[in-house]
Amino acid sequence: MSGRPVKRSLTLRGHRTSVSLEDAFWREFRRISEQDGRPLNALAAEIDEARDSDIGLASAIRLFVLERALGTKD
Repeated sequence: MSGRPVKRSLTLRGHRTSVSLEDAFWREFRRISEQDGRPLNALAAEIDEARDSDIGLASAIRLFVLERALGTKD
């Protein structure tokens, strides 16, 4: 397991993009999508739409995962 971010591809509303996330965040992000019964790309698109324009997608995903881990996001 690496602490360095790894670039991974996502499709958001029909457009390919990539995010760099550490393995631990990526695994937890995938687990959340499976737990919620939502496709990973759909969850990423939802996070993308809700984020502030000054926050990158990877950071928004990390914050989402952290909020879920702390029980502060449904």
